[in-house]
Amino acid sequence: MRIAVLAAAKSIHTIKWVKAFAKNGHVVKLFSLPDQKAPPGVLDDIRVHYLHRGGVAGYWLCARELKKQLLQFRPDVLNVHYASGYGTLGRLCGIKPVLLSVWGSDVYDFPNAGQINKRMLIKNLEAATAIASTSYAMAEQVRRVHLTDKKIYITPFGVDTSVFCRCGEPPKDRITIGIVKALEPKYGVEYLIRAFSLFKNRMIKENKMPPNGIKLEIYGDGSLLPSLKALAHELNIEEEVQFHGAVPHAYVPRIMSSFDIFCAPSVEDSESFGVAAVEAMACEVPVVVSDVDGFKEVVINNETGFIVTRRDPVLLANKLFTLAVSPELRYTMGQAGRRHVQDCYEWADCVRKMENALTETAMSSLMNRRNS
Repeated sequence: MRIAVLAAAKSIHTIKWVKAFAKNGHVVKLFSLPDQKAPPGVLDDIRVHYLHRGGVAGYWLCARELKKQLLQFRPDVLNVHYASGYGTLGRLCGIKPVLLSVWGSDVYDFPNAGQINKRMLIKNLEAATAIASTSYAMAEQVRRVHLTDKKIYITPFGVDTSVFCRCGEPPKDRITIGIVKALEPKYGVEYLIRAFSLFKNRMIKENKMPPNGIKLEIYGDGSLLPSLKALAHELNIEEEVQFHGAVPHAYVPRIMSSFDIFCAPSVEDSESFGVAAVEAMACEVPVVVSDVDGFKEVVINNETGFIVTRRDPVLLANKLFTLAVSPELRYTMGQAGRRHVQDCYEWADCVRKMENALTETAMSSLMNRRNS
């Protein structure tokens, strides 16, 4: 199958999809705005065309160039990722059939920014041949935004469990809690830091502090870094909290394996799949997450981890304590988490689901043309 992908080339999700398609024998070409280029060398084995105009204007001004390029490539199907920006560009170029993959903030946050945004999103959804969503929860959000009879395929963004697996053990004389997330408001890292302070106090009070203490390891960069560092200082936990900055995705399995507990207290439902929790569970790490849509779908509460009310550092701290004082519970939940990922989110299975969605989209369009 000839697959054209319209998406941000710098996104690890885009990179994984196009590489998987190519590995499975499809002819793939990626189209992206020029200010969203992949890191050097990452996509050397993939045909990539960077459009001439970047920024928000690029979604409107590159339609003619994109159409020309697509007519030359002659794809069986165009897979557009992100329903707002690239969804607009895909609609304006007029090439069909289109499988429109929604990501999260494009259908949760974007339409709530005003009626113009909502109308634009609805036009993009209507113009698509079919829609793909990484979760059932986000598929329902699409229907809340615009009640449609279009096919919505569920295409989870899974993980390769041969890569994401336990590779090393955290120190037994210390409890390490960790997160790998951008330091932006929607991911709620502030609540993790506040919870960690409460957790520390309780560990001391109940004489449960391990010989080498406790650590909070934060991997990621973003606009909140200065204020989060200031908060750690204010709470007198700066010695226990370490900020490591952003890391290449290839390092994540080893980083996850260094955690005793993974914690992700996101505060917005646009965290619509929870791939970070899936990665942690694949590495046999129990998770404590908030009750946003994505985590509620991928985490089995009280079995692979704990789900707590968002923006509640007290509840978060209590669950961290429960896991910290029970190595047996951490092991049991870690094992259950890996089995759950292998059963539901194995990468090869997720790729097959996406390939099926692309094939059916292409075939349905072909049948419609023949019948018209």
